[in-house]
Amino acid sequence: MNTGDTAFMLIASALVMLMTPGLALFYGGLVRSKNVLGTIMHSFICLGIVSIIWVVYGYSLAFGPDIGGLTGNLDWMWLKGVGTNVGPYSDTIPDLLFCAFQLMFAILTPALITGGFAERMKFSAFLIFTVLWSSLIYMPICHWVWGGGWLGSLGALDFAGGTVIHINCGFAALAAAIIIGKRKGWGRGESFHPNNLPMTVLGAGILWFGWFGFNAGSALAADGTAALAFFTTQVATGAAALSWIIAEWLLRGKPTTLGAASGAVAGLVAITPAAGFVGPISAVIIGLVAGVLCYLAVLAKSRLGYDDALDVVGIHGIGGIWGALATGLFASIAVNPGGANGLFFGNPHQFVIQATGVGATMAYSFIGSLIILKIIDVAVGLRVTTEEEVQGLDITQHSEIGYSL
Repeated sequence: MNTGDTAFMLIASALVMLMTPGLALFYGGLVRSKNVLGTIMHSFICLGIVSIIWVVYGYSLAFGPDIGGLTGNLDWMWLKGVGTNVGPYSDTIPDLLFCAFQLMFAILTPALITGGFAERMKFSAFLIFTVLWSSLIYMPICHWVWGGGWLGSLGALDFAGGTVIHINCGFAALAAAIIIGKRKGWGRGESFHPNNLPMTVLGAGILWFGWFGFNAGSALAADGTAALAFFTTQVATGAAALSWIIAEWLLRGKPTTLGAASGAVAGLVAITPAAGFVGPISAVIIGLVAGVLCYLAVLAKSRLGYDDALDVVGIHGIGGIWGALATGLFASIAVNPGGANGLFFGNPHQFVIQATGVGATMAYSFIGSLIILKIIDVAVGLRVTTEEEVQGLDITQHSEIGYSL
């Protein structure tokens, strides 16, 4: 065991934990004031729900001994055998610390989905959805890529979660937006302006800060790969924030604060799968493309007719796809001998592998999420009543108000 690596990973795990409250602020500022607490609650309560699932069976499903490349078995239920000695996923940090680090990822992912159905889902239905989706969608895909499953065996590169987290949550959000339907008045002239953009920018800043733990921590050691991931995360994010507002300026006439924050998140998403496998110049290119691509994807939702309230599909889904494919273009063993060369470095097969991972994640997440949502809708109903939606989720679901002015 290495004390330096252990100290680094303790800090990285804490940084990733902070991302979920940061996301709560980011999303909370974007909705109308009558839904601010309900939206924050969606993210915050994931810290409780997923922590319990993870201890009981989640970690075992995601990282336990493999069953046919599809899922882990239940040998590690209740964290049986997971202790303070080094484990199978790192020979320098305690097994329990690796488990804690991965728990923070598992908490954040269902919280990200909530932006797709913000302002209209019953809290009770949300709780059921979080349990079922985490168990049946997140854990298996996590195992496919990082837990010894078929995508990892195929050679798919996903340094910190482009497929496992971002494509996964993006297409689950698309399923939710379609099944639950549009918010009352959306697309028909009713105002849906954010209630608190300073809160959203604060949340984006916390996400950016926490993302250094997310990406650099995925090296699982305080080493050169962690430094590479840290640096590529910064420059890709800055590039994406810049390219988003330039695109916005050209198309809409004004650069906005919301555009800068959204662009930064798009850059964070896109660099996530590539962070430890590409060099700084490649990271800048990935970020520049991500800002423009995700902005155009967000603009397209009104034409396509689905109400992805907080742009989970456009930023996480499309940004995750670009990042995963870009890894297959720009990855280089010159910067990380433990990775692989991508298409631009003489290995077109890696791009094919990345595309396979993207397609499999999209299909499994979207179809699986549709099924889960349909079952919940039949069992307890997904959506609040029209009257409750008009009053707002803060009052109707939680008997609280966010602001008393």
